Amino acid sequence: MGESVLPLALLAVLALLLLAAGVEDARQRTIANGLNAAIALLAPAWWWATGYALWPDVPLQLLLAAAALAAFAGLFAAGAMGGGDVKLIAALALWLPFAPFLRLLMVMSLAGGAVTLIMMVERRLHRKSGALEIPYGVAIAFAGLLALREPIFNQLA
Repeated sequence: MGESVLPLALLAVLALLLLAAGVEDARQRTIANGLNAAIALLAPAWWWATGYALWPDVPLQLLLAAAALAAFAGLFAAGAMGGGDVKLIAALALWLPFAPFLRLLMVMSLAGGAVTLIMMVERRLHRKSGALEIPYGVAIAFAGLLALREPIFNQLA
């Protein structure tokens, strides 16, 4: 019984951190480094609580996170994504195996498109001008929360 509480508690903390990141990005168009650091630093506790092997599981998660950071840093360099968004994606890559992480990226892309369309409509309705800043952290947080459903339901099985 006690062994199954820790993974659920870690998922609950992750969910709260994702909600905080999404709300913060929607309000301020930024995601605090502390939120991203907390998500990343809790990943080893998740690995331990869910039985990741030191080899090859942990290095694979680190490789996935490094690859995500590198790929999305390119989008940051091109001005297409904020730095907090890039760090949030990389931090989430520490929590999810490859296939669930790819699903997260697909959901994130669709949700990001929806957020962009909503903001474009809102901008047109209010006749605003200037650069459109998309709070992509909202889409990342949404996709992350959806990705959590699999480990939650697997823990309860």
